[in-house]
Amino acid sequence: MRDFALAPPTVSPLACGLADSIFDAAAVDPTRPMLARRPTLSSAWDELTAAEVRDEVVDLAKGLVASRISPGHRVAIMARTRYEWTLLSYALWTVGAEVVPIYPTSSRDQVEWVLRDAGCVAVVVEDEQAVMTVGSVCGSLPLLRHVWQLDAGALNDLRERGRFIPLATVESLRRIVLPDSTAAISYTSGTTGRALGCALSHRNLASACDTLLSGWGHTVIPPGEQQASVLAFLPFSHVYGLLVQTLCIRGGMVMAHEPDMSEDALSASLCSFRPTYLCAVPSLLEKIYKNFLRVAQEAGRGALFERAADTARDFAAALERQRLGGGSGPGFDLRLQHALFERTVYRKLRAAIGGRVMRATSGGSPLSRELTLFYEGIGIYVNDGYGLTEAAGGVTAQPLGRELSGTVGQALPGNEIAVAEDGEILVRGPSVFQGYINADAATHGVLRGGWLATGDLGRIDAQGYLTITGRKKDIIVTSSGKNVAPAALEQRLRMHPLIHQAVVVGDNRPCVGALITLDPKFLAYWRGSLSLQSDMPSREAREENALREEIGRAVAAANSAVSRSESIRVFRVLPEQFDMSNGLMTPSMKLRRDAIVRHYAFEIDAMYQARTRAPRQPVPDELSSWDESDNVFR
Repeated sequence: MRDFALAPPTVSPLACGLADSIFDAAAVDPTRPMLARRPTLSSAWDELTAAEVRDEVVDLAKGLVASRISPGHRVAIMARTRYEWTLLSYALWTVGAEVVPIYPTSSRDQVEWVLRDAGCVAVVVEDEQAVMTVGSVCGSLPLLRHVWQLDAGALNDLRERGRFIPLATVESLRRIVLPDSTAAISYTSGTTGRALGCALSHRNLASACDTLLSGWGHTVIPPGEQQASVLAFLPFSHVYGLLVQTLCIRGGMVMAHEPDMSEDALSASLCSFRPTYLCAVPSLLEKIYKNFLRVAQEAGRGALFERAADTARDFAAALERQRLGGGSGPGFDLRLQHALFERTVYRKLRAAIGGRVMRATSGGSPLSRELTLFYEGIGIYVNDGYGLTEAAGGVTAQPLGRELSGTVGQALPGNEIAVAEDGEILVRGPSVFQGYINADAATHGVLRGGWLATGDLGRIDAQGYLTITGRKKDIIVTSSGKNVAPAALEQRLRMHPLIHQAVVVGDNRPCVGALITLDPKFLAYWRGSLSLQSDMPSREAREENALREEIGRAVAAANSAVSRSESIRVFRVLPEQFDMSNGLMTPSMKLRRDAIVRHYAFEIDAMYQARTRAPRQPVPDELSSWDESDNVFR
């Protein structure tokens, strides 16, 4: 092992099951708000107290008992992030059952695999379409006894069924749930091969949450307020979403649910619920930034926004140097500029996401240093951390008062991280999972002497800060034998407002290439802003040339961060997005690289063939310094 970081001691170990959080909260302060919901999209948010949530959970737990759901039984929840998901998961944990999250967008084959592999005795779905999907695979699922449909009144049916079950029965079941009992079977995203079911105990899920709440909990409450609030929109079918839910319930934060992750729905919910804390992924934070820029440009204030953004980053970088002992903080001129932009720009940006968000967490993949500094500079510090399904979602966090943008922080107290000779990150601690179900060989392959081999690549500096550099399975090896980690290049490409997604390719090819998709809204604005006057055919050709040059500049900017042998020499802009509907993105918003390479094999071949046989085309000045630069546009 090359690098090593050991965190300070952890918090007191869990002594019960996760469901006790709700019962304890109701006993201590029954009137404290716990969840928020709204009957319709246009309705106001109604808050439910801890006592009301506990009673709802008890009623559902009685219904589960009446339906012969027993400790150790596995019940799948195949639904979006909604109020009922939280009630059902805690009701299942109350009776000692195990939750098996399934993405509601999963295909028929994926649903069948998870239900059969986990041996589920029941499944909760949202609508008739999901009922039909489950019904089509029931013949291969002999253990499946119940299919409950939320939109058909399943919860009311369960409550009615459990009316005659004594409370003492539920209480006795809750008290025999042990910390090391399995709480959830969370399936990996399946970017390659069959998804594997990770067995996570109650202790696994609570460990990172309790550590974060102990050390960072006070930072999520705005000054002068008693309680933080979180809008949960990340899928609970992913371990990050489960982590958010557990944090809110154990930490006493008011949690609302937004099942629709579309831009319009999410924006409306942020502005109506007005959370104080934001739990997000890099793609969302990138999108918010680009929307800020696009709206400013459409209003003729693009230059003003860019000056404000630069000032925000400079201000945050100066604060960072100060807190790390490398500077005296922002100078007078910078503080004056920042104060001006606070009155004219920054508070308006914060208002666009509700106006009350003080801090945020980013997870799922690393957030660029530039974006972290931007958000800190406008008044929203983003804690970029690291976790994975096999470690219950939480491994590192930024140390308070010594945050370092561009890294994912240091090991959480109680966790150990190390970097092996090949650059792979290893993790040891209380959040590491129990193993993959029905897959002993796979379990032994990642658990090595108490260490979890994560499959992620990174490095640890002398102060224990971890930087993620990529995934082992994503490393590209060119025909000349050069190893290239694509993550940094892709991250820099996405910083350009026109670029929505980027996938770097080049395995067994003479150089590195990139497949690029464009942001539709920004592209429309960009086209409208061009001052081209001519007949239509000529205008279209000039417009495409201008777009090619603009993307070329984005590629050159990305190349500036790597060596020449790692630089992108060819690229192709694709006409469609990578998304779940075409099978090129997982429900947790990760790109399926292998599927993308297979799907666009013809385009990739054509891209490289054009490089070797096509006449040389003029390229932007920024690209001219790179050997044999080519750009291929579709």
